[in-house]
Amino acid sequence: MTDSTPPPMPDFPPPPQPAVKKNHTNAIIIGSAAALIAAVVGTGVVVVQSRDDKPDSSTAAADSTPTDETITAAEEPEPEPENTEPEIMDLTDGVEYEDGVEVTLAGYTRGTSSEWAAPESTPYVSFTVKIVNKSEKTLDIGTGYVSCYYGDESREGELIFDDGLDGLPSMSLRAGRTASAKMACELPKNEEYLQVEMAPSMESEVAIFAGNVK
Repeated sequence: MTDSTPPPMPDFPPPPQPAVKKNHTNAIIIGSAAALIAAVVGTGVVVVQSRDDKPDSSTAAADSTPTDETITAAEEPEPEPENTEPEIMDLTDGVEYEDGVEVTLAGYTRGTSSEWAAPESTPYVSFTVKIVNKSEKTLDIGTGYVSCYYGDESREGELIFDDGLDGLPSMSLRAGRTASAKMACELPKNEEYLQVEMAPSMESEVAIFAGNVK
């Protein structure tokens, strides 16, 4: 009987394994990723740099603001100073106030006060004061006043109160009405110059009358 078992194989060394090939795909992917990261980083730097390089909006707005035009204004002439000196009227002139009140002096007469007058036995000049109220309100002539001055030295002449010489009436003169009063001021016989200052009420300006009395 024949043995069918095959003879043992000779003891040869194992065949060499094929060399492991490097995965180029992974390398390409890794390289591409690195390049992409570098590109992103570089782009970020570029973007940041680009933002830093942009002009400031406020500066741009300021630069775009139009420049204000400068012009030279014409100079108006300075107003001439008003004459604040009161106007001097003649003894027989009339004065009309802005509110319509009119004042006139008339009928100048020399005389001497009686022994019962105040002051007594004093030479004087009398005159009639006429006040016409053409304003729209009542005029309190009781608050008005009259004063007199005479001579080159402008001495004050006393008001004479005697029979028929009473001074301004203490009354309220209604609109559209007239009041008259006979008054007298001291005036020595050797003096001619007379100045009368008169205001029909405390709210009125003083009117000045001046002249010579023969």
